[in-house]
Amino acid sequence: MSVATANRSHTAAADRTSLVAARCEPCEGGIEPMHAAEARDLLMSLDGWTLSSDGKAIERLWNSGDFARGMALLDRIATIAEAEQHHPDVHLTGYRHVHVELTTHAIGGLSRNDFIVAAKIDEAERQHAAA
Repeated sequence: MSVATANRSHTAAADRTSLVAARCEPCEGGIEPMHAAEARDLLMSLDGWTLSSDGKAIERLWNSGDFARGMALLDRIATIAEAEQHHPDVHLTGYRHVHVELTTHAIGGLSRNDFIVAAKIDEAERQHAAA
């Protein structure tokens, strides 16, 4: 592994830890959406999330294997969203495909809150997989 790759990995892990520890802040508008470059930087600290083509949302897809596991994943996501008061759009299709999209509707784009919730979802999935 190159030094640059090691440094990016260390920075991503530090960002992920920071995001998981953070709390969402209420957003009723009045701020500018996050710039795409900042969003791309924060994406490096997340597992499997992608930036939408218009740069206004991040999304992730899971194949949960079956309906019950898909619903359990949605329940874990709902618990996080309620605790943070920042709610993603969630979809279960084909009985096992979970799609989550995060954006800050009040500002018409991304805020740090979206990345906080995504990092918390990632962490919950890591803990669930390890259990």
